[in-house]
Amino acid sequence: MSGQTVPADFSGHMLDLDEDEDLEVFTKQNTSLADGGPMPNSPSSMVNQYRLEEDEEPQDANIKDLFITVDNPESHVTAIETFIMYRVVTKTTRSEFDSSEYEVRRRYQDFLWLRSRLEESHPTLIVHPLPEKFVMKGMVERFNDDFIETRKKALHRFVNKISEHPILSFSQHFKLFLTAQDLASHRKQGPGFLSRMGETVRAVANSVRGLRSRPEEFGVMWEYVEDFSNKISSVDKVTQRIIREQKEHLDELKQYGPTYTQWAGLEEELEEPLKGVAGCVERCSKETEEQIHHLSEVLVPALHEYVLCAETLKAVMRRRDNIQAEFEAKNEALASKKVDQEALQEEVDGLADRVEQANNVLKGDWSRWQDSMRTDLKSAFISTAEKNVEYYEQCLAVWESFLLSQKEEPGEQREEEDAAS
Repeated sequence: MSGQTVPADFSGHMLDLDEDEDLEVFTKQNTSLADGGPMPNSPSSMVNQYRLEEDEEPQDANIKDLFITVDNPESHVTAIETFIMYRVVTKTTRSEFDSSEYEVRRRYQDFLWLRSRLEESHPTLIVHPLPEKFVMKGMVERFNDDFIETRKKALHRFVNKISEHPILSFSQHFKLFLTAQDLASHRKQGPGFLSRMGETVRAVANSVRGLRSRPEEFGVMWEYVEDFSNKISSVDKVTQRIIREQKEHLDELKQYGPTYTQWAGLEEELEEPLKGVAGCVERCSKETEEQIHHLSEVLVPALHEYVLCAETLKAVMRRRDNIQAEFEAKNEALASKKVDQEALQEEVDGLADRVEQANNVLKGDWSRWQDSMRTDLKSAFISTAEKNVEYYEQCLAVWESFLLSQKEEPGEQREEEDAAS
């Protein structure tokens, strides 16, 4: 990509479970098909075979030495605000920690502080997103039990993603977050207002100036992220719409079953099949409710997490572009020979090193992020597929049992015919 000015940007980014369930394998005889081939495996046996193959893959050689749990949310009410405090428990074998176990309490603002400091210290590393500060319209209300539980899980994911990062997990800010009983005093020691304003002014100038040319590999990265963002956002929205429609379907089922039961009281000859249908509808309603819960707890959080990740990636690449834009501007000023050459040359050399470091850091973290993303989404998709198989098999078994119950035995049918004659 040459000769084309690429606009830089300084805008920020959005802030922001696996359940292993054994599926019963339906045993089937290997009867032959018309062409003499064996019957295909049942869906659930195929799932179990896949999981077995997954388990046989070699384990990660990295040894985990930092274990963090976010739990036990507590509501705090003051004269001016209401907020939730979460317990953060850390167990570690790392030598830089004075103890092997810590327990602190943190509120959402503390997690925001940590993420902000990590981004300031490592502008071109991909810091995992936090859940959004405010809940969007149509989602659960702020501070009800579902909201608190969802946020707790997301905060747990956030700190564990940081703990698994080869650079961020060794940050002094992260260590303070995990160990300091009084984090407020440390939070006040961050960059001052004027320092942050200076960074913003430089970012604005770079965004107006733009890039002369973005390296091709980062142009490809931009295109990938844009496409990924569009796809994951679309899937997230459709999945949430499907869940809303399934909830409406479930409400209908809960009214549908009792209607058959009431009808059975009016039809003596049809009482047994009507009650049978009512029972089937009730059991299928329970299976539907479980499936909706699974989608809400497993698939939706994974999808929405990576919607936020896409915004994070865009912000990281904007920061990389701004570093390059500042370097290009200083280099042009040096070439104009209207400034102090020696002082500016030193600054240009420093910016050249920053550009090279930013590029190398982002390229390395990009590969790591892609591996993590693919693992997370694959796990969510497999878990959802397993639950779908279980759901449809359970409903199928319910209706098959009803059909079997309605089949008359040959002997009983002959007796009824003899009695009629």
